[in-house]
Amino acid sequence: MGEIEQKPTPASRLGAPENSGISTLERGQKPPPTPSGKLMTVKIQMLDDTQETFEVPQRAPGKVLLDAVCNHLNLVEGDYFGLEFPDHKKIMVWLDLLKPIAKQIRRPKHVVVKFVVKFFPPDHTQLQEELTRYLFALQVKQDLAQGRLTCNDTSAALLISHIVQSEIGDFDEASDREHLAKNKYVPQQDALEDKIVEFHHSHIGQTPAESDFQLLEVARRLEMYGIRLHPAKDREGTKINLAVANTGILVFQGFTKINAFNWAKVRKLSFKRKRFLIKLRPDVNSSYQDTLEFLMAGRDFCKAFWKICVEHHAFFRLFEEPKPKPKPVLFSRGSSFRFSGRTQKQVLDYVKEGGHKKVQFERKHSKINSTRSLASQPTASNSEVPKQSPQSASLTLGEGSESPGGQSCQQAKEAKVSALESGPHQSPALSKSPPGSKAADGTAMVPPEEEEEEEGGKEGTQPSNRQPPQPSTELSMNLQGGVATTNVTLSPNLSPDTKQASPLVSPLLNDQACPRTDDEEEGRRKRFPTDKAYFIAKEVSTTERTYLKDLEVIASWLQSTVSKDDSMPEALKSLIFPNFEPLHKFHTNFLKEIEQRLALWEGRSNAHIRGDYQRIGDVLLKNIQGMKHLATHLWKHSEALEALENSIKGSRRLEHFCRDFELQKVCYLPLNTFLLRPLHRLMHYKQVLERLCKHHPPSHADFRDCRAALAEITEMVAQLHGTMIKMENFQKLHELKKDLIGVDNLVIPGREFIRLGSLSKLSGKGLQQRMFFLFNDVLLYTSRGLTASNQFKVHGQLPLYGMTMEESEEEWGVPHCLTLRGQRQSIIVAASSRSEMEKWMEDIQMAIDLAEKSSGPTSELLASSPPDNKSPDETTAADQESEDDLSASRTSLERQAPHRGNTMVHVCWHRNTSVSMVDFSIAVENQLSGNLLRKFKNSNGWQKLWVVFTNFCLFFYKSHQDNHPLASLPLLGYSLTVPSESENIHKDYVFKLHFKSHVYYFRAESEYTFERWMEVIRSATTCSASRAHILSHKESHLY
Repeated sequence: MGEIEQKPTPASRLGAPENSGISTLERGQKPPPTPSGKLMTVKIQMLDDTQETFEVPQRAPGKVLLDAVCNHLNLVEGDYFGLEFPDHKKIMVWLDLLKPIAKQIRRPKHVVVKFVVKFFPPDHTQLQEELTRYLFALQVKQDLAQGRLTCNDTSAALLISHIVQSEIGDFDEASDREHLAKNKYVPQQDALEDKIVEFHHSHIGQTPAESDFQLLEVARRLEMYGIRLHPAKDREGTKINLAVANTGILVFQGFTKINAFNWAKVRKLSFKRKRFLIKLRPDVNSSYQDTLEFLMAGRDFCKAFWKICVEHHAFFRLFEEPKPKPKPVLFSRGSSFRFSGRTQKQVLDYVKEGGHKKVQFERKHSKINSTRSLASQPTASNSEVPKQSPQSASLTLGEGSESPGGQSCQQAKEAKVSALESGPHQSPALSKSPPGSKAADGTAMVPPEEEEEEEGGKEGTQPSNRQPPQPSTELSMNLQGGVATTNVTLSPNLSPDTKQASPLVSPLLNDQACPRTDDEEEGRRKRFPTDKAYFIAKEVSTTERTYLKDLEVIASWLQSTVSKDDSMPEALKSLIFPNFEPLHKFHTNFLKEIEQRLALWEGRSNAHIRGDYQRIGDVLLKNIQGMKHLATHLWKHSEALEALENSIKGSRRLEHFCRDFELQKVCYLPLNTFLLRPLHRLMHYKQVLERLCKHHPPSHADFRDCRAALAEITEMVAQLHGTMIKMENFQKLHELKKDLIGVDNLVIPGREFIRLGSLSKLSGKGLQQRMFFLFNDVLLYTSRGLTASNQFKVHGQLPLYGMTMEESEEEWGVPHCLTLRGQRQSIIVAASSRSEMEKWMEDIQMAIDLAEKSSGPTSELLASSPPDNKSPDETTAADQESEDDLSASRTSLERQAPHRGNTMVHVCWHRNTSVSMVDFSIAVENQLSGNLLRKFKNSNGWQKLWVVFTNFCLFFYKSHQDNHPLASLPLLGYSLTVPSESENIHKDYVFKLHFKSHVYYFRAESEYTFERWMEVIRSATTCSASRAHILSHKESHLY
């Protein structure tokens, strides 16, 4: 016998060619040689409940068996699946792909190995093959029957109705009830029979592929979708269940999720005997301990769960398979287990590259055999998105077009023209498909006489009593009664291959023709501002302009300056500029497309059709898919930031060069901030898409593309989030270092910035203003020096290890007063308000707790900081210097200031307030650009300015084309209100900013832009928000 017994496959029985592309191989690779020797027979139970027998060498690793199963099925996306079996202790475990099969399956004659879904992606549209979706649908069907996928009766009935549609076809009540009597899909199915029949009636015309797609659309929204519970107990002995998903580790009580730990929060997973340990990353807002402990039934249960956690993390979070660790010379510690196989990203890339043959497959229990698309060209018009059921009104799409840029507007128009010219020809492989279905070459077929009716009924939001379409004029029907649009195609990896179009696909032309006249110009101006989606799209355009200017600071201005000076090492140049130039080129084209779409939307182009371009989701989807090809450049930015700061540390000449560059007007922010701009921009796209998805009803033509783009950008943000947090802290430490004198080693591994701000320190001379800097291991206090660079001089440091804190207002008679007692010294400080004191107390206590959990006092204290053991009775010249300096330093920040005289540290000093790292992180998300009209308190007219909000500050430009701002206005400490009647501001959409005697009025162009400016400015003027509120805000934007 051969290496693996060759058995006839379902594909070969149908006459399809053999597929040698085993799922876990990259293009051009051959299957690994199978070890020779004695063969063992393994019984595999498939998802359709059939059993297959495979013979493999005993010494072969588990991967050989899994590849054999995938090859037998002609399964391309086999990496989502695994082989599960009971071990010698009757514990269900996954077959390890690296270990010999014989060492895992001890008695193969008595063991049935199950081929099941192992990794459930967050979005079923990431499954790019119809066969894969069919197998996932079988898994859902199996989970329903076994009671693992719990849901309410309505959801269960809807799921079963899609299964029935897939198995027996269109609705016939007698056939339905007979089929349900013979097949039990859930316990207590009889009570749901009427609902199932009712739902099935609405699925007329739905193909098996579409039924699978809709089944997964409903299932993925259920809390228990893809969840495998592992019994455990918490520290108090309460019975709980642990589970792992694509997002992280979940905690259930019964079937109710009570907690979740995202991968970004998890620092380490381990187990000791039967204790499962989750070590979390330090979180300023978390009420959890650093390490969580759960008790499982035994060590084997614990290890099995730990292994599947490791595999889930690697599959969904890593870009490529982790490399094996080198074998220790003497002895090993811990498990050598690692994830083996392709990650999800590698699977998606492989399928998109088209390195496989698409063949037929056989559906068990189905009257209609499905055929996978045989299209040879991986173009954006190979497939369409399936119809949508009323109960699953919103679809989140995952991967996008196979081409780097996706499908342009012109290509979509050509696709429509070719569709109209092709006539009602049908694919011979799909004789039952209506004329609106897809042909074998992937082109959407629409009879010309039906085009007008389709366009008119594109929304499909109103129920109707229309009769089922006749064969001669058959249209793709929305399940709510409207006619689905069938004239535009989308990427083949988003949806089933042979199916009718969805009303959610964004068509190029989605309204009937309506010529515009000059008399309507004024009406157009009044009408567009009422369209919120238009102003959301306009926000993308305005912020993209600012982002492009930020890229130019590095790609053009810095590069030009560097070319005239040899201060920067060549290695650093090659790390920074080649990674910014492709981004600049890409986003230049991106901005051009957005502005072209807005011009069409506003009617400013040569197009004479009103409303045909009133959407932005297709442009965003195409370009966000294109950004994924630039991911390697995005990953390099963190490396470039570290390399720049390390080079500055080792070269005084480079340090002076960067300082001089920061003095240029074009560099309106710290230089290292611009290196992180590309990572921050991803979060802005995510926020915009979330607002679009929230605004559009599911039936809107733009909803589908917006959801697809949101899924894409969410994946990118999730992958880069950990790097982003680390780099933001790294950048902030280096920025603070430039503001401090008397500190040499502020930036060390493990040190995290928490808060900075102004407090008054009590001494023999009374209360003296000091600037405090709180880190996770030490508290510094400084005074503002009279140096040319306006830096702050360090006066003392208090290690947090062993520190205690107490309120002492009554003891010292000073409002909002605290006493901080360290192991070597104590100080008394006072805040400017009660809320400021509470913020400091919360953060200091959190930092003390973090320090206590560490191994002990840090040895990396600030080397150049002199000790300060003064009591309130003592005084020094330094204190007197600070006291004399106060009156001179309280000047208006709007005036020109020396170098580094306008940083956040100085703003907090002048405004007598504080800001935390959490506030900085939120400020990164809240960035905005656009035109505003500005008016001063005593002026009459309004001045139009281009305004950029970033880094807690408004920057004013004459126009968006200017390279540098005219002035800036730091907003910390300002109050944000709406003008009162007595101020006589009789205009719409006006907000007011005031601080002491400074008053400014700003006027927006629409209600939406007014609300957006209020929202982002409020985030800068109200940093005193509770940390719990801030954390919930952050969490809502991560995944």
